[in-house]
Amino acid sequence: MTRTFLTQNRSVFWFLLALGIFALIVTVLSEAAGNGMISTSFVKTLGKTLCLMLVAVAMDVVWGYTGILSLGHMAFFGLGGYMIGMWLMYARTEIIVTESLLAAAIPPTPQEIHDSIGTQIFGVVGSSEFPAIWIFAHSFWLQIAMVVLVPGLLALVFGWLAFRSRVTGVYLSILTQAMTLALSLYLFQNESGLRGNNGLSGLQNLPGLDDVPQSTLSIAFFWASAAALGLGYVLFAWVTSGKFGSVIRGIRDNESRVRFLGYHVEGYKLFVFTLTGIVAGIAGALYYPQAGIINPNEIAPIASIYLAVWVAIGGRGRLYGAALGAALVSLLSSWFTSGAVPSVPLGFYTIQWTDWWLVLLGTSFVAVTLLAPKGIGGLFDLISTRHTIPERVGDFGPDKGARRTVEGEEEK
Repeated sequence: MTRTFLTQNRSVFWFLLALGIFALIVTVLSEAAGNGMISTSFVKTLGKTLCLMLVAVAMDVVWGYTGILSLGHMAFFGLGGYMIGMWLMYARTEIIVTESLLAAAIPPTPQEIHDSIGTQIFGVVGSSEFPAIWIFAHSFWLQIAMVVLVPGLLALVFGWLAFRSRVTGVYLSILTQAMTLALSLYLFQNESGLRGNNGLSGLQNLPGLDDVPQSTLSIAFFWASAAALGLGYVLFAWVTSGKFGSVIRGIRDNESRVRFLGYHVEGYKLFVFTLTGIVAGIAGALYYPQAGIINPNEIAPIASIYLAVWVAIGGRGRLYGAALGAALVSLLSSWFTSGAVPSVPLGFYTIQWTDWWLVLLGTSFVAVTLLAPKGIGGLFDLISTRHTIPERVGDFGPDKGARRTVEGEEEK
C-alpha cells in the first residue's frame, strides 16, 4: 500500500491542529473579540513569534536536514522586512503629504508631491531624492514581488558562488556570517538608500486603515503569520520527505558518497538554500509591520547566531522541534528583557535578568548541546517510542509444515 504524505509525516497533522487551536484561543481572548484577556501588544508579540518559528523551520531544513550551518539567514529575514517597509513608508507618507498639499490654494503637481514625499522620508539623513532601489516603492504588488525576489536572488547568487567552489563546513558558516556582516554594515550607511541607522519606522500604521483599531490589525497579522507558518511547515515537510528528503539527508551525513552515486549535490544544496532564503524573507515581511520598525541591527550576525541557538535547543532535524525552540526562546526573551521578572537579591549582588538573559541563553545552549543533543524534539521521540508496538520476535522462517533443512542434518 502506498504511504500517503500525511502517513509519512504524522507531525504535520498534529502541528496544524495545535496551530489552529492556538490561533482560535488567542482570537477569542483578544481585545479585538471584545474579551481583552490578551492585550493587543501581547497579540503582536505572539504574531512575531509565529514569524520567528517560520524562519526557524527554514533554518532547520538548511542545517538539520542538509547539514549547512548558515549564519546568514536572518539577513534574508531582514531584507523581506525592508522590502515591505519601503512600500509602507511611501504609501503612508504619500497620504500625509497629499492631504497637506491639497489644502493649499494652488493644487500641487505630481512632481511636487513626489518631491515632498522624498523630503519627508529622507530628510532625516539630509537628502530629499529617492534612491534607485525605491523605484517600485509606490506599488504594493511590485514590492510584494521584491519580498520574494530580493532575498531569493541574494541566496541564489551567494549559494551558487559558494557551492560551486565546494565550500563546506565551518568555512561556509564563516562565509555566510561575512555576507551578513557586510550587508548590515552597508545598510548602516546613509548612502544605502534605506535611511542608515534610522531604518524604516512607523510600519505598524497601514495606509488607508487609520480608522481600523490596532487590536483588529494585530489579529489580522497574527492570522496571516499563523497561515504562513502552517503553509511553510507543510512545504518543508513535503521537501524533506520522499526521495528528495533522502538525498539531502544523505548530503548531510556523507556528501562525498552522495556525489559518487551520481547526484548533483550542488544543485540540491542551492535549491534548499534559495528556497529557505525566500521563506525567511516572507517571514520578515510579516514580522516587521508588527514590530513597527526595522534597522540594520536586525541583520547583524548575532541575530543569525540566535537563530541557530533556537534550532539547536528545539532539536535539529525535526521541524516541530525548531518551531518549538524558536517559540520558547523568543517568548522567554521577551519576558526576561521586559523587566517583568523580579530581580534576585543575593546580598553582595543583585541579579538583574535584563542583563543576565544572554548568559542564561548561552548556558542553556551549551547544556542542550552536551546533555540533550536532540533538544526539545527528543522528548517527543521518547514519548513516541514508548507507545510504539514492539517488534515481532521469533521464528520468521517457513511454516512448520514446509520442507526445511535443519542444521546438522541432511535433507531427506
